[in-house]
Amino acid sequence: MFTGIIEEIGKVKSVVKSAKSAKITVQAKKVLEDVKLGDSIATNGVCLTVTSFTKSEFTVDVMAETMRKSNLDLLSDGSPVNLERALRLGDRLGGHMVSGHVDGLGTIEGTLKEENAIWVTIGADASILRYVIPKGSIAIDGISLTVAYVDDTCFKVSVIPHTKDETTLLGKNIGAKVNLECDLVGKYIEKLVLGKTNESHEDRKSIDLDFLTRNGFA
Repeated sequence: MFTGIIEEIGKVKSVVKSAKSAKITVQAKKVLEDVKLGDSIATNGVCLTVTSFTKSEFTVDVMAETMRKSNLDLLSDGSPVNLERALRLGDRLGGHMVSGHVDGLGTIEGTLKEENAIWVTIGADASILRYVIPKGSIAIDGISLTVAYVDDTCFKVSVIPHTKDETTLLGKNIGAKVNLECDLVGKYIEKLVLGKTNESHEDRKSIDLDFLTRNGFA
């Protein structure tokens, strides 16, 4: 489990790809201070397991499903990546609860400066936007951010100078792909409520009073 508060920006040293999976080595410093084999490090918001490490780098294996769902497939030697160690019991939770299990990809559609902050517009599929709500939390490349606006095709976040300086987000170009992880709470509620029906995912358009009555919740 993570918080979405990025600890440092690492640099990809090498990406060795197989047919569908990969082995990635990342140069870092802070996240290696107390690392052990088997530890989890969120890399661009993806929970990955450390398989080997030195004082200046760590290596992870990335399975085919992770490559399909995330932008790790787009990494190359020298790519910057957001890094965060797993949350420890007793740590302050400065962001929100982030699992490191990416829901899918979004696309940076635009940026707009407003005084000391920068608005970032992210386009995403309906399957992701269904869980995005105004003033809710979302992880973008592992960064915990607050949703300021959402419609049927995109959502917007406002990035403060600290986040700009400490993460990779504003260094990306328009059209770049970013990893998105929606807030856990909405997904669990949907599963608990809609999981009790025989309706297909496509038929689950909304939860209203009629739906709750038909399924014994009202």
